[in-house]
Amino acid sequence: MGAASPMFMMLLMFGVFYFILIRPQAKKQKEHQAMLTALGKGDVIVTRGGVIGKISGVKDNELVVEVQEKVRIRVLRSHVDGKYDPKATVAKKDNNDDKEKAA
Repeated sequence: MGAASPMFMMLLMFGVFYFILIRPQAKKQKEHQAMLTALGKGDVIVTRGGVIGKISGVKDNELVVEVQEKVRIRVLRSHVDGKYDPKATVAKKDNNDDKEKAA
């Protein structure tokens, strides 16, 4: 048990790190990449900087986002955080308000 014990512990620690940290992060990154490739004209998105707008044009690596009527900006596809759903944001805010009232 002398020499094999430290090696077993190192392998066990690597296994725990893999299943708790590395694997879920890789899965999340793969889903985000699939969402980025599926973006198309008319989708409402939010960027990492918090800008919300509707996609009005798609190029290879860029998106043309209409922020307001006749106001368009070019955004790198990699800087899109996700699709924006205002209903989900309101529902999440309402749930947080209910929790605060209960406490």
